[in-house]
Amino acid sequence: MDDRLYGTFDVKEIIANNGIPLLHDREKDVIGEISLKIYINGTEYASLLCLNQLTEELALGFLYSEGVIDTIDDVAEISYNERLFAVMINLVPGRSVEKCESLRSVTSGCGKCFTYINPLKHEKFLPVANQKQYSILDILNVMKNFERQSEIYKSVGGVHSVLFQHPDFSVFNEDIGRHNCFDKIGGVLLKNNKMALVGTGMLFVSGRVSSEIITKVIRLGVPVLVSRSTPTAAAVNLAREYNVSLLGYVRSNSGYVYAGADRLT
Repeated sequence: MDDRLYGTFDVKEIIANNGIPLLHDREKDVIGEISLKIYINGTEYASLLCLNQLTEELALGFLYSEGVIDTIDDVAEISYNERLFAVMINLVPGRSVEKCESLRSVTSGCGKCFTYINPLKHEKFLPVANQKQYSILDILNVMKNFERQSEIYKSVGGVHSVLFQHPDFSVFNEDIGRHNCFDKIGGVLLKNNKMALVGTGMLFVSGRVSSEIITKVIRLGVPVLVSRSTPTAAAVNLAREYNVSLLGYVRSNSGYVYAGADRLT
C-alpha cells in the first residue's frame, strides 16, 4: 500500500490478561490526511482535508459538485503540486468562478459550511429522469462484494468507501471523508469521459447519507444510492424530491427503501 496514505507510530496496546489490563509496546499504522488546496486561475478556491490520493480527480469532482464546471472541457489545464499539496486548475476562457463564492475549508466530516443545494447553482440540480428497473437481488449481491473491497480499511482503518457500479465501467475508492469519495468518483468519470454512464449506474457507500451526500448524487444524476448505514431525514426528503432511489441499512439480505421503490424489482 502507498506509504503516503498512512503513518506508523510507536503506541501502547491495551491487552487484558485475566481481567487485568496491561500495556504492550507495538507499532500501529494510522491513516493520514492532507489539506489539499484547489487553485482556480491562480486564486485559492477551497481547502479539503483528504487522503493524498486521486487529488486531481477529487478537485475535478468537487468543482463539478459545486457547479463550477459541467464537463472536462471546461478545464484548460490541471496539475498537482506534491510539495504544496495543491491542485492547480485553469479554466477555459469565458469560464469563471462567481465572485461571491469565497474560499471555503471543507472538513473530513459530513458538514461543510453550507448544506442542501446552493441556490446560486440550483438549475444544475435536476430530478433524475431515468426509470430503468434495478434488481434488488443484484443490489444485495453488489453490496456484499463492495464490503470486501476496502483494502485501506482492512489494513489501517479510518476511511469510508464508495463504489460507482455500471456494467461498462466501475470505480471504487476510499477516503477519510464520504463526500471526498463521491467527488473522486465524479472526477474519475470526468477524466475518463464516462459521465454518460451515470444515468444508468448505481452508487454504494459505506457510511451515513446526509443532505450533503445526496446533493452530490443528484448533481451526478445517478438514480440509485445504496448505503450500509442510515440516511438523514433531510436526505430522504431530497431523494424523494429529486427521484433518487435511496436504500439504507443494506446488509446481508436485508435493508430499507426510503425513496424510489418503484424503480426496484
